[in-house]
Amino acid sequence: MSKESYELKAEARERVGKGSSRELRRNGLIPAVIYGDKQAPISIALSTNEVTKRIHAGGFMTTVATIDVDGKKIKVLPKDYQLDPVRDFTMHVDFLRVSGNTLVNVEVPVHFENEEKSDIKIGGVLNIVRHTVEFHCPANDIPEFITVDLSGLKIGDSVHISNVKLPKNISPVIADRDFTIATIVAPAAGVADETTEEASE
Repeated sequence: MSKESYELKAEARERVGKGSSRELRRNGLIPAVIYGDKQAPISIALSTNEVTKRIHAGGFMTTVATIDVDGKKIKVLPKDYQLDPVRDFTMHVDFLRVSGNTLVNVEVPVHFENEEKSDIKIGGVLNIVRHTVEFHCPANDIPEFITVDLSGLKIGDSVHISNVKLPKNISPVIADRDFTIATIVAPAAGVADETTEEASE
């Protein structure tokens, strides 16, 4: 299931540009844009503390939110955000307008379970190829994560997307191949030996 929705209060901003954005940040606000749904983009300002708190809580990019723009409530899905590379605070956020039947592409985290029921318990190593998978799904039905069951997997086995039980109404954006999510490999020494052998062939 997707995370519970939340609401953010915002104010529309008339002025845009670097000078205006710097002034907002000095006042504890961040610039953001709401776009999509065949409507004109809206430039808004949000509380830096509120947005940063939501980002650090997890699930920010997969949770539909409501933004109250001067009394008008708009359902949105975060599509991108920028952090200051030095000070790690939020610089800007892009939101996509959504409704109940809006279909979106979204990166969903992968969780792994039952490692103790696989060869990992005897020294195998879980090699994660994809920490997230991009899915096409309804905006109101985005899974918080997908779960990969490792039960019974042995060293040398791979987990492909076809092995994963997916929630209904969602499908991988990559549809032309059965891509790998993870493999179970031999301990590091064994991996190094295999690499050396391949290099000498």
